Amino acid sequence: MMINSASQKALIIGLGNPGMKYNSTRHNLGQLVLFSFARKHALFFKKERDVKGEVAKGNWKDGKVFLLFPTTYMNLSGQAVRKTMNFYKITIDEVLVLSDDVALPFGTLRFRRKGSAGGHNGLKSIEECLGTDAYQRLKLGIGEPSLGCLEDYVLKPFTNEEQKKIPEITTQGINFIEEWLFQEIKENA
Repeated sequence: MMINSASQKALIIGLGNPGMKYNSTRHNLGQLVLFSFARKHALFFKKERDVKGEVAKGNWKDGKVFLLFPTTYMNLSGQAVRKTMNFYKITIDEVLVLSDDVALPFGTLRFRRKGSAGGHNGLKSIEECLGTDAYQRLKLGIGEPSLGCLEDYVLKPFTNEEQKKIPEITTQGINFIEEWLFQEIKENA
């Protein structure tokens, strides 16, 4: 997608759970990248009850960009996505979802134009509410747990070693979003 006319819009969604206790957890990596992008471009979030989320708005070239952090908790993210798309009249081709992915090694980024939720409850909710899996997403690798429960793993904070790599991951995510806003992105192999 390229924003190049006054009528074009983009909606970028950073998945995560609301609340301070989840801020630095693996499951909130999508939110972390989204908030870093907003900070870099001086976009400020405001709670929007009509869409069940926090929204930041700005101009991008000749179009509008909307950033959404759903405040519904991960398993109901699709409700906020659908409401935001309806409220701002955004099409599915203008949507990019940022989400964590346990199937990718920590720090790996992978773009997909469509695909299955792969067990991710936030993506499942979006598919259910949109009625399709044909929406663009940037998957942010958090690696698989070596032992224990997957739910416990994704809801735990990053390790000290992982935290050292977060600035690099967020920079890569920001760079990807900027490219996505301006030009066609080729899907990873």
